[in-house]
Amino acid sequence: MSHESGIAPRAQHDPGREETAEERADRNWNELLQEIRVMQIGVQIITGFLLTLPFQQRFTQLDGTGLALYLGLVVLACLTTAVMLAPVSLHRLLFRHHHKPLLVSNGDTLIKVMVGGIALMLTGCLTFIVHVVIGPGAGWIAGGVLAVVLVLILLVYPLAVGRYASRAHDAGS
Repeated sequence: MSHESGIAPRAQHDPGREETAEERADRNWNELLQEIRVMQIGVQIITGFLLTLPFQQRFTQLDGTGLALYLGLVVLACLTTAVMLAPVSLHRLLFRHHHKPLLVSNGDTLIKVMVGGIALMLTGCLTFIVHVVIGPGAGWIAGGVLAVVLVLILLVYPLAVGRYASRAHDAGS
């Protein structure tokens, strides 16, 4: 059926799905929103934790490094929250302007930035907590180990799975 008949053409690049480009964009957008919902809770918890710290009695005992680390984490939490809000703002501003593929593309980029921001927040929070509880050296070691683990889990592993899937797909073709 042709586009002139009023029926949207079916997507051509994915033989496993029978959907129009608009249907694919809607599905991808909904998947992105679900990913944001999952990340939102973690960011809110970490940000809430950070915002309560100045009201703790021990906060006044922080050394200069601990205070700098804390302030950096607060800024990072605010920036990560702002990036998390960006897809919603894009959607609101572009709503009903027929730019869903643009929203999906930009949403994908913003989610990647969010994952990086959350990984940095987790690393920084562990570094900060261990710094306060055990000492600066232990804090930097714990943060460094977590950073390596997060790079392996959030970057190396997905890239390896993608390569494996591409090879398996190519072998099946």
